[in-house]
Amino acid sequence: MRLLVTRAQTPRVTAILRDELGAEFRRIDAPMRVEEARTALAHYDALLPTLGDCFSTEAFAGRPRAKLLANFGVGVNHINLAAARAAGVSVTNTPGAVTDATADIAMMLVLMSARRASEGERMLRAGQWTGWAPTQMLGAHVSGKRLGVLGMGRIGQAIAKRAHFGFGMEVFYTSRSPKDLPFPARPLPLAALLETVDFLVLAVPATAQTRGIIGAGELAQMRPHAHLINIARGDVVDEAALIAALEARTIGGAGLDVYANEPEVPAALRGLDNVTLLPHLGTATEQVRDAMGMMAVENLRAFRDGRPLPNAL
Repeated sequence: MRLLVTRAQTPRVTAILRDELGAEFRRIDAPMRVEEARTALAHYDALLPTLGDCFSTEAFAGRPRAKLLANFGVGVNHINLAAARAAGVSVTNTPGAVTDATADIAMMLVLMSARRASEGERMLRAGQWTGWAPTQMLGAHVSGKRLGVLGMGRIGQAIAKRAHFGFGMEVFYTSRSPKDLPFPARPLPLAALLETVDFLVLAVPATAQTRGIIGAGELAQMRPHAHLINIARGDVVDEAALIAALEARTIGGAGLDVYANEPEVPAALRGLDNVTLLPHLGTATEQVRDAMGMMAVENLRAFRDGRPLPNAL
């Protein structure tokens, strides 16, 4: 099996990919563009791609040699699944491994946005802090407030669990179907969710149906003090509309770990003091990246051995 790994992996995963599976590694620490992806599909039996690698319809043109994309990550919006299927290329992902780390980041962003932590750190580092004062940098309280979760899958449930049990928050959610949950949570249509909650966390997958699901109209429905938290994918939010809402201060603030055109972040967004910006840190711990890599390895081993793929999409 000829295998290409598109980005550097943790030491443990790298050793297994190299020594057991004979993998070749790209030397460029940047996403694949479509022409490179098409060439790789034509020359390898399997690839281990990740976020940003451009496996669009054009990448699958011709008759690819590759029969597997063992994606490193849960989200596969960078892969045209229909085109892959039509070309005879299977796609797997790494569900489960990312749940807790991503939920932790979501709650961190809730707290950072509510309590103006990023703004406060910038002020302190700039030497502008003059000492404690009763009315300095008053933020929003989190405990006991209303949390809305858009997308109640594994990650959405992990976020809601942390919010309810850790902070006594009242949980509301919008999902394709009601869930049987081990904590109280009330399902609502999206419009009602937007009008109800103090904090809205986006945890939907990136699909054609969720692209731009939060736009100008939805932002206008949010409560004036509400905070928007996005740990899903950047394109589920209309970035220009969010910038406009933050500039006009028609919502309380935002916390973002993902962006529409990563790694590009609009200058207008970077210039605002009412938004917390993280560089896509959702799963960025070695333990989690090891777990993700090992799930990809198991998919590759199954492909090599002719067994059913554990995480086929």
